[in-house]
Amino acid sequence: MTARILVSQQASQLIDELRAEHGPLMFHQSGGCCDGSSPMCFPKGEFMINETDVWLGNINDCDFYMSQDQFEYWKHTQLTVDVVPGRGASFSLEIPRGVRFVIKSRLFSESEEKELPPIRYGE
Repeated sequence: MTARILVSQQASQLIDELRAEHGPLMFHQSGGCCDGSSPMCFPKGEFMINETDVWLGNINDCDFYMSQDQFEYWKHTQLTVDVVPGRGASFSLEIPRGVRFVIKSRLFSESEEKELPPIRYGE
C-alpha cells in the first residue's frame, strides 16, 4: 500500500513532545480562512470530525483527517507533515513553541496511485 500521509523526523519528534504534554493527539487540515491550509494538531477528540472529513492515515500514532473539499484538490499527492520556525495563525498545539506544522507534497506516480488504500471518511 502507498501511504497518503507521511511525517518528517523533525515533526515526529515535536509530536512526541506534544503528546508527552497533552496526551493522545490528532491532526486535521481544512482549507478554511482561519487556519489556511495548515495541518492543525489537537488533543485527540477536541476537534470534532464528521462524515465529510477524509481519514488520510496515521502518523506517529496520530490520526490525520482532511476536509473533503481540500482532499479533492490533493487526492493525487502524497503529503508529508513537517515543521518550520515561525508562528502560525491557528489554534494548533505547536504554535506557542514558535514553530508550525506545514504540509509538503508530491504527485503520486501511476504505480503508486494503483496501490492507494480506499478512501475512508470520518464518523
